[in-house]
Amino acid sequence: MHVGLVGTGRIGAFHARGLIGLRQVERLTVADADQARAEEVARELRAESVSSPVALFEAGIDALVIAAATPAHAALLHMAADAAIPAFCEKPIALDLATTDAVIDHVERSGILVQIGFQRRFDAGYRTAKEAVMSGALGHVHIVRLATHDPAPPPEEYVATSGGLWRDLAIHDFDIAPWVLGRPVIEVYSDGQALGHEFVKYDDVDTACAVLRFEGGTLGIVSGARNDPRGYDVRMEVFGLRDSITVGWTSRTPMRSIEPGMEAPSEPGYRNFIERFEPAYRAELQGFLAAVHDGKESPCNVNEARKALVVALAADRSRREHRPVRIEEIE
Repeated sequence: MHVGLVGTGRIGAFHARGLIGLRQVERLTVADADQARAEEVARELRAESVSSPVALFEAGIDALVIAAATPAHAALLHMAADAAIPAFCEKPIALDLATTDAVIDHVERSGILVQIGFQRRFDAGYRTAKEAVMSGALGHVHIVRLATHDPAPPPEEYVATSGGLWRDLAIHDFDIAPWVLGRPVIEVYSDGQALGHEFVKYDDVDTACAVLRFEGGTLGIVSGARNDPRGYDVRMEVFGLRDSITVGWTSRTPMRSIEPGMEAPSEPGYRNFIERFEPAYRAELQGFLAAVHDGKESPCNVNEARKALVVALAADRSRREHRPVRIEEIE
C-alpha cells in the first residue's frame, strides 16, 4: 500500500519509522505543517514528503495515518471521508462531542474504516487481562485500579490545547478499563488539584483521582498525575473473587518497595510513553493495515473512541461541580 502520514513530531516520526518497516507498506509519503521537519523525516527513511495534507491525497495514497496535533484531527478525518480513504487517527477525534459526532456521522456515511489510536488494546498485558476476565478465571471482578502517571509535565503550549488531564491523559484509562472488563462506565466521581501554575492558568489539574462505577456494579479507581520522579508509570490491577492480576508490573515499573528484604529495582523506570508501549504502537498500525487490506472491521472504531471521551467529559464535570455524574447526563 501507499500510506500517507500527517504529522512528523515525536509520535508521528515514530509511526513513520514503524510504517517503513511493515511488509504491507510499499511507499510512504509524509506531510507536516513544519515542512522542513517533514523533509528531514522523509530523508532519514528514504520516504517522500509533500507540502500539505491535500497533496497527500493528490499523491494517490491508499491509507492515511493522522499523527498531527489534536485540533487538526477532525478536519483530516473529514478529508479522508470525502476521499474515501481509510484512516488511522491518534486519540482523540476531538475534544467536544459536537465535533466528534459530526466526524462520526461523516465517517459512517462514507463507509470508510477509521481506527483510533488507543494503543493499550494492542499491549500484550492488557490483552491477556481481557482474556482472563472474559474466561471467568478471575471470578466476579469487583474492583479495578488504574494509574497513568507522566514523569514530568508537558510544556505550557501543550497544556493550553490538550483539553485537560481527563481528556488528554486519563482518556486511555477510560478506554481500556471498559474494554478489559467488557462492560461500560455508568457513573464518575472525580477530584483533582493543580500543583503547577501552568495548569491553574488553564483551569486544568496535574494530579487527580476518579471513582468509576461500571455496569453490573464493578468499581474502579483511576489516578492521573503529571509528575512522577521515578518515571512513566502505567498500570492496571484487576481484583476478582478467585484471583487478582496486574498489568504493567515489570522490572522497569517506576515503583519501589520499602519492605524488609525487598531489593531495589535493578533497571531504570520507563522514560516516556513510547518506551513503555513501543510494541503496542507497532502492533496497532499492523492491525490497521491488516484491517484495510483484508476488509475487516476497525479494531477501535470512532464510536468506541466517543465512549471514552464521554467518560472523560463526565469526569471533568464531576471535578468542577463536586458531585457524581452519570454518563447519561453527558450523552
